[in-house]
Amino acid sequence: MGIFDRKDDIPKAKPDFSNVQSGSSSTAPTPAEPIGTAGPLSSRTYVVAKGDSLSKIAKREYGDATKWPRIYEANQELIKDPDLIYPGQTLKIPGA
Repeated sequence: MGIFDRKDDIPKAKPDFSNVQSGSSSTAPTPAEPIGTAGPLSSRTYVVAKGDSLSKIAKREYGDATKWPRIYEANQELIKDPDLIYPGQTLKIPGA
């Protein structure tokens, strides 16, 4: 008999759920928060790379380039002109 031959004549063990209790907790680990789904109040940082603009960063971080004012407002102490950001600057990226 080959490895791909069916083995219908072999009885299969059925799972035993007789000791499952209602309301008990699972031993499975709690799922981690998916990447990119930070809560509304959380923020992270981003280091500006050559060629970046606030709209490019907003597009990358939020999926919408028109949300650049969020980044600007969160970094007004660092950014005096939203058209002038520099490589190496570390910007706060507020949550969505």
